[in-house]
Amino acid sequence: MPYYEYECAANGRTVEVRHGMSEELTTWGQLVERAAVDRGDTPGDASIQRIMSMSVAVTGSNTDAGFQSCGTGCGCAAQN
Repeated sequence: MPYYEYECAANGRTVEVRHGMSEELTTWGQLVERAAVDRGDTPGDASIQRIMSMSVAVTGSNTDAGFQSCGTGCGCAAQN
């Protein structure tokens, strides 16, 4: 599942969350529930907008101290 960034105009916060490509979040309440973050004083029905974010290249390998691959078999794990 990919990561997405959403912005809430009501509070100016940007939150990153992981969900399926076919899923669409439309409210602050949905977003904070999925991301497991505090809603604060913002109403749950406040609208959010998915924003474009840059892709992040994975440059580590499983031999680097502290590196953890995603475990899905993608290119971020060291090839044997």
